[in-house]
Amino acid sequence: MSRDIHVTDCSLYFLPAPMRVPLKFGAQTLTQVYCARVCLKVEDKSGKESIGWGETPLSVGWVWPSTQTYEIRETALKDLCVSIADQISSLDHSGHAFEIAHSIIENDLDSISATISKNLPEAIPHLAALVCFSAFDIALHDAFSKLHGKSPFETLNSDFMNKDLASYLEADNGHSFSGEYPSDYLVDAPTQLPVWHLVGGLDPLDESELNGEEPDDCYPVTLKEWIERDGLTCLKIKLKGNNSEWDYERIVKVGEMSDQVKWLTTDFNCTVTDPNYVNEILDRLRDNKPRIYGKLLYVEQPFPYDLKNNQIDVHSCSARKPLFMDESAHDWTYVRLGRKLGWNGVALKTCKTFTGAILSLCWAKAHGMTLMVQDLTNPMLAQVPHVQLAAHAGTIMGVESNGMQFYPEVSKPELEVHPGLYRRKEGILDLSTLDSVGFGYREEEINRTLPEAAVSFKELETSK
Repeated sequence: MSRDIHVTDCSLYFLPAPMRVPLKFGAQTLTQVYCARVCLKVEDKSGKESIGWGETPLSVGWVWPSTQTYEIRETALKDLCVSIADQISSLDHSGHAFEIAHSIIENDLDSISATISKNLPEAIPHLAALVCFSAFDIALHDAFSKLHGKSPFETLNSDFMNKDLASYLEADNGHSFSGEYPSDYLVDAPTQLPVWHLVGGLDPLDESELNGEEPDDCYPVTLKEWIERDGLTCLKIKLKGNNSEWDYERIVKVGEMSDQVKWLTTDFNCTVTDPNYVNEILDRLRDNKPRIYGKLLYVEQPFPYDLKNNQIDVHSCSARKPLFMDESAHDWTYVRLGRKLGWNGVALKTCKTFTGAILSLCWAKAHGMTLMVQDLTNPMLAQVPHVQLAAHAGTIMGVESNGMQFYPEVSKPELEVHPGLYRRKEGILDLSTLDSVGFGYREEEINRTLPEAAVSFKELETSK
């Protein structure tokens, strides 16, 4: 197709994002992450060029739970990003951004990751490799759609794609994806979305839980203050998964904090191995705290994220409340396996690649599964594709967004251009400032100085 592109060049940056308060991921507590920011140059068959941007936080604790040191894992992820950046323009792929990204994921990513893993005590997990590639994937879609004066969602159809969904997906219910494209499963995007606030396992709920070590800045410290300042109506509660009494009491205390809060969800962070652990908490809430039980919209990923090696039948949980896959939903094939085990919802994340999220979205909707778009504490440019996906997906309720909780100062330049995306107001995010071309970053208006590139455009290297 004449609209096909290929990658001609790449630059890569690592942007530090220090946290104002710690963020606990299971057994790992994070105080800083690095965001990988990618700029890709692409060219079509006529020689017309375009540049696209992508970014994702390299959230080591989430993508790679391990006994290996944080430093070893973080360095490995950075090395993998550098290796992808060095090779992406030489990989022999052309077509739609979707097709190029999918081909790299299927044919190249694991081998590139394996090369980095050779010198490590353990191999980089596939989820971590997807997160590293996701910044490149997002940049591909941004560049392709800019080249054609569209948004990425306006190019996911037969006018731009060479292959239909049947080339990527297999149905379990006799449904054929033949002649269908991702655009058939997207919705008209609203300009405002209800926003979910993350209640971390270390977060003080009110003044009685303060210990004097909280940051002294202009931002809220307690959950009560966040609810009041941002008008929050949706709260996601991080739980331990190995202390049922603590988990139950945490849900109750959060659920009773404010009548303003209409919806709750619980995140057990993959630490549960027995469905009865979840069932007993849910039944106790149903019997003793029916109002809080009624606010519980869904339950997120209680069980180990390595789904293939932990095929737990979870029908008893999803019969009580919608049960959403998150870490274990690496791609649509995992979603298919999860559905067989009893999961009935999927939490999409752009950090597992925008391309993969779109495929999971289509497969899940075709099989009657409910969707959500969850955060990876996305700051800066990473926030934009994240909320754009939520707006076009048709989620169960808005979008999770917690970058403003953990590192609001990091996104100040973006806040100046998109105030409604980086500051929650009356419980919503406002997308109305986004441009209609590409992901709509308006990056040329964002006053941000980038660090020295880890990988630079070739012509920049030549001119030095």
